[in-house]
Amino acid sequence: MTNRFLLIAAQVTSIIFSPFYLPVLAVAVLICFSYLRYMPWSFSAQVLLMIYIFTVLLPRIGIFTYRKVNGWTRRELSRRERRVVPYVLSITSYAALFYIMGQLRMPRFMLSIVAGALAVQVACALVNPLFKVSTHAAASGGLIGAIMAFSFLLNVDLTAMFCLSVLLSGLVCTARLILRQHTLGELFAGVILGWLSAFFTITNL
Repeated sequence: MTNRFLLIAAQVTSIIFSPFYLPVLAVAVLICFSYLRYMPWSFSAQVLLMIYIFTVLLPRIGIFTYRKVNGWTRRELSRRERRVVPYVLSITSYAALFYIMGQLRMPRFMLSIVAGALAVQVACALVNPLFKVSTHAAASGGLIGAIMAFSFLLNVDLTAMFCLSVLLSGLVCTARLILRQHTLGELFAGVILGWLSAFFTITNL
C-alpha cells in the first residue's frame, strides 16, 4: 500500500512539475515579486497565456504527435537517442516565443526568463548525444538559477523563494528516482546543467 502511494505521488509530482510548466511558474513569481505586479492584471494574464501556449501547449502537442506517429510509449520516447526531435520541437517553440516577446518589447526580466528556459533546453540537447540528463531536474535547477539571478540583479532578498525552489528540486528528483526514469547521476547532472544555464544566461542578457 505504501509503495503504491509513493508511486502515485511520484507520478503526480512529475506531471505537476513538468519542465514545460516551470517558465510559466517563474514568470508568475516574477510578476508577484517585482515591479511588474503594478501592471494591469489583464496584461499579466495575456503574457502568462502566451508563455503557456509556446512553452507548454505547442511543445506538448508536437511531442505527443511525434510519439503517436512512431507508436512509442512515454517510457520508450525517453530513450536518449529518441529525444532529439522533442528537443528540437521545444527549442523551436521557445525561440519563437523569445523572438515574439522581443518584437513586442516585453519587459527585460520576462525576456530573461524565456532566454534562461531556452538555454536550459539547448544545453540538454547538446549534452544528450553524450549523456542522458533529466529534463525535469534541469528545469528545476533552472528555476533555482533564475531565482538566484533575479535576487542578484534586483538586489532583493529572495531567500524564501530560493529555499522553496531547492525543496521543489529535491521533490522532483526524488519522484523521478521513484519512477525509475533516471539515475542519481542523471538527476544531479540535470540540476547543475539547468542551474548554470539559467543563471548565466539571465545575468548576462
